[in-house]
Amino acid sequence: MSTSLFLPPSGRPSALERAAADTSSFTEFVARVQPALLPVGGGSGPTADALAPRATTIVALTTAEGVVMAGDRRATMGSMIAQRDIQKVYPADEFSAIGIAGSAGLAVDLVKLFRVELEHYEKIEGAPLTLDGKANRLAAMIRGNLGLALQGFVVVPLFAGWDEQSARGRIFSYDATGGCYEETGFSSVGSGSVFARGALKKLYRPDFNTAKAVQAAVQALFDAADDDSATGGPDLARRIFPVVIAVTASGARQIPEAEVAKVTDKVVASRQRRPDGPEAKL
Repeated sequence: MSTSLFLPPSGRPSALERAAADTSSFTEFVARVQPALLPVGGGSGPTADALAPRATTIVALTTAEGVVMAGDRRATMGSMIAQRDIQKVYPADEFSAIGIAGSAGLAVDLVKLFRVELEHYEKIEGAPLTLDGKANRLAAMIRGNLGLALQGFVVVPLFAGWDEQSARGRIFSYDATGGCYEETGFSSVGSGSVFARGALKKLYRPDFNTAKAVQAAVQALFDAADDDSATGGPDLARRIFPVVIAVTASGARQIPEAEVAKVTDKVVASRQRRPDGPEAKL
């Protein structure tokens, strides 16, 4: 962000420098000096309609090694497909990941701001936030968008990461008011979440390794796309597959597209034999 947007430096602390010294939150800092630059806020404006692209569906699973998060690639505007290959799952920092659902433009900007927020805090304080701290910071940012959420421009992310204090993967879901809730085992957000969650209820096992969790996530997204028109299934013609991120004690990494493609091809082949997906064990 260019410093030319703010007051010029002087021989004594400027308003900019005083504002920066008062908080370790980048979001609060920008809200004080240039609130118009924030992607979220409580201003009034037009209500949401079919002109606002929306993104769905995100799933996350805890594993024996950490956590896996995956998202489909479709964005819609009403009944139209706005984009076939949008990215909805991102690394938030070295040990966490965030997935977006809702108003796509606001959600993508929220992810960018959240990533800067975590980096800014670590630079100012000399230590990273705990996973609970990161989850709470994200909740506060979502709460800042409440004015627009009431007009229909809702941003509802899914957050997950490796908790170094408890040495395990954890998942946090949110509502439009900024409410933060820890999930057990697995979670899903977006218009196809009810179908994805139903699939995970049958497929999920607490002892999953990362590879098994990726398979279950792809199966769940396939079920979501099978019943929800806003969720995009694998596009075999264009070779567009879900974005998958795994977070373990070693850090967050995006699963290579070639690996996700292999898993997806196996899922599609199995669905040729059993369209409703794998049979769950009783």
